[in-house]
Amino acid sequence: MVEVRLSAVRVDLPSSTPVVLLEETEGAHRSLPIFVGAPEATAIAYALQGVEVSRPMTHDLMSQLLTTLSARLERVVVTKLVESTYHAELQLRAGNTLHAVSCRPSDGIALALRVHAPLYVADDLMDSEGLLIEPDEDDVSEQANPEEIVGEFREFLDTLRPEDFTG
Repeated sequence: MVEVRLSAVRVDLPSSTPVVLLEETEGAHRSLPIFVGAPEATAIAYALQGVEVSRPMTHDLMSQLLTTLSARLERVVVTKLVESTYHAELQLRAGNTLHAVSCRPSDGIALALRVHAPLYVADDLMDSEGLLIEPDEDDVSEQANPEEIVGEFREFLDTLRPEDFTG
């Protein structure tokens, strides 16, 4: 497994689709771009900004459930790509037992950010899909202000209409 960090939340301009970039923490610093839905990108952005809402969002609820059940999210692993869809798993520890629960990468990232769990990508997946992307001013650094990280995404959200969410 390759440890990664969330390096950016961006919007792909041609498709107007949010994308997250997971960058290797060591080595060649390859990035894995994963397209996500607008609601999932919003959940990730909220976690980055530390936004608290009056009623818990799904990922806040999941975090509270883990705490209540004395379980811990040890890591999120993006495991594979099947027919243009990424798959991931939550690796949860309850007592002495490690449980693997299938999830969407966006949900895993949103939860990991809330509980400060590490993110990983399977070695073979990073080898086949990882890209070398030149860093720019939008990239997340350890000193970056979360407001700066999600600025571009906020601009995208301002353009959304309710009909964008209908099938």
